[in-house]
Amino acid sequence: MWLVAPVSLILVGVLAYGLYHGVDAFLTAENPGKKPVSGQDNVKTTVTALTLVGAVLAGLYAYRKQLLEEGASHRADAMQLAERYTKAAEQLGHDQAAVRLAGVYAMARLADDWEEQRRVCVDVLCAYLRMPYETDTGGEGYMKGEREVRLTIIRTIRDHLQDPTTATTWCGHDLDFTGAIFDGGDFGSAAFTGGTVSFRGATFIGGIVGFSRATFTGGTVNFYGATFSGGIVGFSRAMFSGSTVEFGAVTFSGGTVDFNRAKFTDGLASFYHARFTDGIVNFNRARFSGGRVNFSRAVFTGGTANFSRAAFTDGTVEFNDTRFSGGTVLLNFATFPGGAVSFNAAMISDGTVTFHHAMFTGGTVDFRHAELSGGTVDFSYAELSGADIHFSNARIHAACTISWGPLPTLPVNQS
Repeated sequence: MWLVAPVSLILVGVLAYGLYHGVDAFLTAENPGKKPVSGQDNVKTTVTALTLVGAVLAGLYAYRKQLLEEGASHRADAMQLAERYTKAAEQLGHDQAAVRLAGVYAMARLADDWEEQRRVCVDVLCAYLRMPYETDTGGEGYMKGEREVRLTIIRTIRDHLQDPTTATTWCGHDLDFTGAIFDGGDFGSAAFTGGTVSFRGATFIGGIVGFSRATFTGGTVNFYGATFSGGIVGFSRAMFSGSTVEFGAVTFSGGTVDFNRAKFTDGLASFYHARFTDGIVNFNRARFSGGRVNFSRAVFTGGTANFSRAAFTDGTVEFNDTRFSGGTVLLNFATFPGGAVSFNAAMISDGTVTFHHAMFTGGTVDFRHAELSGGTVDFSYAELSGADIHFSNARIHAACTISWGPLPTLPVNQS
């Protein structure tokens, strides 16, 4: 203080002296041949200049002070948010279900308030669902109230996926449920506008996991390698536009995946290499206008794929190279003003494929290179007026029962 103050005064004095003589020289140069400039005018001009410099310096000081205060405030806010994160995480790990529920809500509120770390908070909630989960009340590791905690997390995520335009939306964030165990949960009416929702390797053992009326615009919902042994995964009235729902290598030993009245516009639902020993995949009354459903290389030893009353205006359903030793594929009352259903190179040794009362006013049904050694293929009461039905290079054995309906009968062992 004692050093800075005198130095500052000396510098101000030197600056004032320099300004005075500088102003005097400037004003004299501006008034050549006229009356000399008075010292009073020099002083006024010097004081004005010093005042201006002082104002600028004061403004710079105030701005710097504001930046320091904002930085301190930001650090204080960040510290407070970090403390809230730590507390919420501790609550999620508590033994009592009520405290864990409080942790769920605390972490969700923190995600809303902390935009910079929102993804981290969402990832924590998803990670909770990936933790081991014992549903048997008598099993080791069973936690009372745990199911309600998990269902609350799912509802919380759903509520943040309703409107992509809100400031606190979680739309577009990746949601990772890899390997999780599900016995219920509601994602109804959620808007999946991008990113990836991963149920890869998850197990569905009961209850209803609902995506009814959800919209999928871009992005991917991935069930690759999941196991369905019970319960329902429902996409009723969902809308798929340019998005992918991946069920590749899934195992169906029970339960239902329901796309009732869903709409596919340039989207993809893939069941590539899936295995069906039981259970139902239901596309009843679904609408395909550019979408694609792929069952290629799937294996049916049981179960049902139901496309009854579905409408294919420009979509494709593929059972290429699929193996049927059981199970049922229903296309009853389906309408084909366009699009295609393909069993190219499929092998049917048992099971049933029915087009009962289907209406073909366009589009294609393709059994080329297929081998029908057993089971039943039924075209009874189908209506044909412009569709292409292909059986070229197919092999039809006597053990296969075919109700040709309006189609011309082909002899057995046709190739």
